Amino acid sequence: MPVRLPRLGALVAAFVGCLVGEPAAAQSSAGPAVLRPCRLPGVEHEAACGMVRRPLDPAAPQGRQIDVHFAVLPALARHKHPDPVFVFAGGPGQSAIELAGSWARLLARVANRRDIVLVDQRGTGRSARLACPEIAPAAPIGPLLTTEAQRRRLEACREALVRLPHGDLRHYTTWVAMGDVEAVRVALGAPQVNLVGGSYGTRAALEYRRQFPQAVRRLVIDGVAPPDMALPEAFGPDNEAALEQVFAACAADRAGCGVRFARLRADWHSLLASLPREVEVAHPLTGRTERFTLTREIVLGLVRAPLYAPALASALPLALAEAAEGRVAALFGLASAMQGGGRAGSLAEGMHYAVVCAEDLPRMSAAEAQGAGAPVFGSTFAEHYRRVCADWPRGEVPAAFYIVPEAAPPTLVLSGGADPVTPPRHGARVARALGAKARHVVVPGAGHGVMALPCMRDVLFRFVDAADEEAALQVQADCAAALPRPPAFMPLAPRTSDGAAGGGR
Repeated sequence: MPVRLPRLGALVAAFVGCLVGEPAAAQSSAGPAVLRPCRLPGVEHEAACGMVRRPLDPAAPQGRQIDVHFAVLPALARHKHPDPVFVFAGGPGQSAIELAGSWARLLARVANRRDIVLVDQRGTGRSARLACPEIAPAAPIGPLLTTEAQRRRLEACREALVRLPHGDLRHYTTWVAMGDVEAVRVALGAPQVNLVGGSYGTRAALEYRRQFPQAVRRLVIDGVAPPDMALPEAFGPDNEAALEQVFAACAADRAGCGVRFARLRADWHSLLASLPREVEVAHPLTGRTERFTLTREIVLGLVRAPLYAPALASALPLALAEAAEGRVAALFGLASAMQGGGRAGSLAEGMHYAVVCAEDLPRMSAAEAQGAGAPVFGSTFAEHYRRVCADWPRGEVPAAFYIVPEAAPPTLVLSGGADPVTPPRHGARVARALGAKARHVVVPGAGHGVMALPCMRDVLFRFVDAADEEAALQVQADCAAALPRPPAFMPLAPRTSDGAAGGGR
């Protein structure tokens, strides 16, 4: 039978991976914020929304202006602390406001006595958004999954973006955007702020701290993407290391996965060796059967997505064994599971490439761009970015941006041991640079994102809430150290003697 695929946009996003209810009032960064009541997606209580008007080009303060939107989730207590928590979204390209519901749940205890401030970084959300057109739900599947089709789509997107009034793509780098965040702090009248960032948001938080060290009281960074980390070149070796952990965990389970999928590595290499090959799928919306070529690049993108979450990666042994035998439904399904079905968490691709092309691509070495250190994943993702960025307008990045100065505020650095994109090696290096006031906590069984784990939410609260720096640094943060890796998903149908799943094909 043909495979039924998930939402098409999710599959395209899997390869590349990486609303306010009422209008807000424009506000100059020179004066106090004017806030209006608003409703945010996924947030039960009323929020307050505003904006600061900022120059698109910091070197031309009287030139073209953009509106940087922000939202405040007010503290519940009558007598709140004066230092709010500023949240930095990931991507690059995610909107903090669109993810308000997720942040509200994560920071629920913190929000009792501190405001939570969500800033849509320039280029995302409602702040001069740089988004590519959404893929038509009924569009054919196969052509959109090829690397060439994605590059053509991004080329057309770039040409449309540069025609926008705010379309000078050189002015959306991280270091420029942090000036906007500081303008929000000043407009809100906050003497100091606590910073919480995940994934790319860690880079943004580190840059804000570098430029405005006196404004930062506490810093929490989870899944660290350092400023000097060339993201595309790290994809290959980090993805490969995470997949190797899946293989090793399966082999170590001698009563389950190691027996059921004894040929897992061989299945993986057999699958890759069989590519390219034709597959049949059923369109997720129309149900129409389509036939297209499954390539190595598509498979690597599909495998990469579930590695972000160990619970999903636990089904990779089954998915890879099935795919090696010609059944790719599970592999496509796992890739889509990370994406969800709504706008929250979607990527403003124009902002994404404006950041990566300016900050990361210039630091890629020739050897690493060719996939050194990643014999299987190779340069698949690096090559995609290299080609897209060849024509993408690039902003200038100061040399100081790539340096992580020693920390002034206490800093909590969090890493997941099974993270395929920001593994502990990056967090360890940043923690060393930050110095004695930084603590690096590794959760071996966690993937991309640690602070959302139930006990780590309490760690985050106690770290931010600690009365002084010494107390913050003494907060016990090893509650998730023994978190086990989820066991491999085992199908109910027994496998036959030749290793194939029982039942009909």
